[in-house]
Amino acid sequence: MQKNHISKGRKTYILLMRVLMAVSTLLTCGLALFLVVYVLVKGIPNITWELLSTKPSYLSGKIGILPDILNTLYIIIAALVIVIPFGAGAAVYLTEYARNKKLVSVIEYAAETLSGIPSIIYGLVGMLFFCQFLNMQTSLLAGALTLVIMNLPTIMRTTQESLKTVPQSYREGAFGLGAGKWRVIRTVVLPGCIDGVITGCILSVGRILGESAALLFTAGFAHALNGFFEGLGSSGATLTVALYVYAKEQGEFEVAFGIAAILMILTLIINLLASFVGRYFKKRRSI
Repeated sequence: MQKNHISKGRKTYILLMRVLMAVSTLLTCGLALFLVVYVLVKGIPNITWELLSTKPSYLSGKIGILPDILNTLYIIIAALVIVIPFGAGAAVYLTEYARNKKLVSVIEYAAETLSGIPSIIYGLVGMLFFCQFLNMQTSLLAGALTLVIMNLPTIMRTTQESLKTVPQSYREGAFGLGAGKWRVIRTVVLPGCIDGVITGCILSVGRILGESAALLFTAGFAHALNGFFEGLGSSGATLTVALYVYAKEQGEFEVAFGIAAILMILTLIINLLASFVGRYFKKRRSI
């Protein structure tokens, strides 16, 4: 009788946990789906060709986000050009070359700590260091360098984890054939983990795309239409900053929802692309 009683109690507990997990899953998926659908429904009708292809004109009251789209593109390119070599290089050194494990542990702990710092603090530090101390003023380049610091731990950690997935036997086999350290890394290790590296880079693009707090202090609010190099040296609003300006400062909620829909679509595309790239290289590596 006691065994049956314990068995029934156990079954009740398992059933309760399953119900709770199912409810939690439904609530999470429901909230996420509601947010995506709500933003798209409210925003897509406000996306027009005129909005996407023109710059704002305060004399005529016309609103366009072409400068904001270009500023977003400029800051993504500038940040990735800097952060990928530094992040991937640091990961290769820590994983393949570093012999002092205590130093590696300290650097990894510092990287994890940096990942958890609120972006508004990065913006404050970027404003004080890049804009004022280095005299870059409020510019896209200062914003890009701030985003480099923010995304450096992400690139480094994802690359490290990808490097660790390459079997040690691959390295030993290449060494046995007489290959040097760098040649083994370049021809055996990196090709074997390229899927994780690319996925980390794509996810970093998503973080750069959605960042606003740090850029409010460093990149500025201007909606000027500039070329790449001229734009990096001048103030400029990205899409997220423009969303804040139109919604908070000007009360243009239709435009704000249009920008939000664009950002939502780009985020979905980036996440799908990261998933597709990961599966593609995983299949290619298994062949």
